[in-house]
Amino acid sequence: MGLLTPLTSRFRHPAQVVVAAFGLTVAVGTALLALPIATTEGVSAGWLAALFTATSAVCVTGLAIVDTESHWSVFGELVIAGLVQAGGLGIMTMATVFTLLVSGRLGLRARIAVQAETKTLSMSDVRHVLRKVVVFSLVCEAVAATVLTARFVTGYDEPFGRALYLGVFHAISAFNDAGFALWPDSLMRFVSDGWICLTVAIASIVSGLGFPVVFELARSWRRPGKWTILTKITVWVTAVLLLLGTLAFLTIEWRNPKTLGPLDEGGKVLAAFFAAVMPRSAGFNTLDVSQMLPSSWLTTDLLMFIGGGSAGTAGGIKVTTVGLLAFVVWAELRGESRVNIGHRSLPNSAQRQAVTITALGVAIVGIATYALLALTPYSLDQVLFEVVAAFGTAGLSTGITASLGTAGHLLLVVLMFIGRIGPLTLGSALALNRRARHYELPEERVIVG
Repeated sequence: MGLLTPLTSRFRHPAQVVVAAFGLTVAVGTALLALPIATTEGVSAGWLAALFTATSAVCVTGLAIVDTESHWSVFGELVIAGLVQAGGLGIMTMATVFTLLVSGRLGLRARIAVQAETKTLSMSDVRHVLRKVVVFSLVCEAVAATVLTARFVTGYDEPFGRALYLGVFHAISAFNDAGFALWPDSLMRFVSDGWICLTVAIASIVSGLGFPVVFELARSWRRPGKWTILTKITVWVTAVLLLLGTLAFLTIEWRNPKTLGPLDEGGKVLAAFFAAVMPRSAGFNTLDVSQMLPSSWLTTDLLMFIGGGSAGTAGGIKVTTVGLLAFVVWAELRGESRVNIGHRSLPNSAQRQAVTITALGVAIVGIATYALLALTPYSLDQVLFEVVAAFGTAGLSTGITASLGTAGHLLLVVLMFIGRIGPLTLGSALALNRRARHYELPEERVIVG
């Protein structure tokens, strides 16, 4: 919180603090990656490559216009890892604070006092919660790094120092849903390695659920009836998307000789599950995305657009938003005046927020797709995939990222930035900017549809 003190004193709304903090971090990262020491050749990477990579790292996206391992030196890779860590922790801590601001409590042992008039928090309680977020993140990364390091040593005969470096780098990248890998083919060489694939996938899933959900599950996983609406929707929608995504990739790519075709049945299930997890925002791939069938691209588009849970490192419009919209539609189809989830009623404000975030997300993706189609010679399938990957901070690509040109790269930079902070800041702004109206206007029925 010490870093945020000057920002909070200058900007009065939390959304302004987020934009300023992430913008400043991107600027610092760009400056560091533009140094000659950051590249293997000892010459400056140029402002565009530095800006694009720094934005991708801070926004934990994983899209790249240069190969991470061959282009960047150890210094450059450490800068990228640091930016990913800063971006991931920043997202989780800021999202947690906004969750507290909106709800007034976290459902954990720490209690946050919300002053309705000034929208301020008890700083001692905030520090306690944020400390738990940081410790939780670092412990998860340490566990993932240990497993990956051990596997690189025992399974691939890597020297311990190199294995440790690879393990730590990819643990940070996986837990923060960044998708940066130190191999030109991402994780394709490990397509049948359950130790590596499942470790990366589990780290991504846990961080993508979000801090409030993870700790509520840890406390009351045996009593799902007492879960909050946030936890219920996040868990069940995530499970459904992972299951449907896995089945979709298995069905579509089963006989594709360039993806799942050459693998045995166990390998196909593992690869399909990994392909279903990664669009949540993780960005790694064990299958050649460019060789997938168009229907698999569309499936990935949908998963990337939805993303993961609120208050986590995943991008997209969030599974919570999609879950709320599903209940809204169901209630409308049944002719019910109120939207009920379990034994709770959903406020009208939450319904409007879900509709607003989804509508703006669709609009942003649509406009950006149209613009990128005009700027590049690529097909609609490829361009849409690239746009959704940037907006959903997923980092997956059909292989056209590096050849989009300066205008295309700058468009993706803007999309990554909007996609990272947009849903978070917009959601908090809508929730916190409530105005009391002391009158009601007469209703007028409008034909819809």
